[in-house]
Amino acid sequence: MQIAYRTAIGKRRADNEDSVGVFTNQNGVKLAMIADGIGGNQGGDVASEMAVEHLGHSFETTQAQNIDESKDWLQKQISFENQDIRERSQQFADLKGMGTTVVLAILSNETVLVGNIGDSRAYLLRDQVFSQVTEDHSLVNELVKRGELSKQAARVHPRKNVITRSLGIEKSVQIDLHYLELTTGDTLLLCSDGLSDMVKDERIQAVLEGPGKPQAKCDQLITLANDAGGLDNISVIIVDNGSEVAD
Repeated sequence: MQIAYRTAIGKRRADNEDSVGVFTNQNGVKLAMIADGIGGNQGGDVASEMAVEHLGHSFETTQAQNIDESKDWLQKQISFENQDIRERSQQFADLKGMGTTVVLAILSNETVLVGNIGDSRAYLLRDQVFSQVTEDHSLVNELVKRGELSKQAARVHPRKNVITRSLGIEKSVQIDLHYLELTTGDTLLLCSDGLSDMVKDERIQAVLEGPGKPQAKCDQLITLANDAGGLDNISVIIVDNGSEVAD
């Protein structure tokens, strides 16, 4: 298994409010995580960095040996971090209203726990089928689920970036969890909406199925998002469970 990641500012933003990290605990279990800050000049970058750094460093100290033990840790830490971000935003006027999305994967051998809050996504590529694992917590997704908006229309809806759940805004928050068992040849992709809003699924799939190491594929996806306009910060993590990766 190989894990690679990259984050980029894009072409339109003054700052990168995404944060990315990959961490390993005391028993070799890994945590891969992307946070996409919200609040603009009001501290989105602070919220995303807090989430990744705090959760990551806490995870490194744990001795969880499997996904179930990691799940217990995650649910507690998400609650702690939600309160921490809220308290920080209330202490400083320039941070008022800050929050962040979260998408993460905890990997114990080939068993994976995927979690998300907001509209940062996880995808699975298996046997030439590319599917979204997570469900967006967003206004347009609620409209799609109610049949009031098509998926195609959702991509260009003027309020497509309005999220309905985030870390650090409300007094309590729930993280959606999904269990996966990776098989040889699977690829797991985590990304912020700076990729998924700019690049169609088919093009993302083509990169993941193409030649190259995971790090090179991260770079290719960043380039595609920038070539499409780079309207937002762009972050990607690739977990490649192939037996071999071509140069």
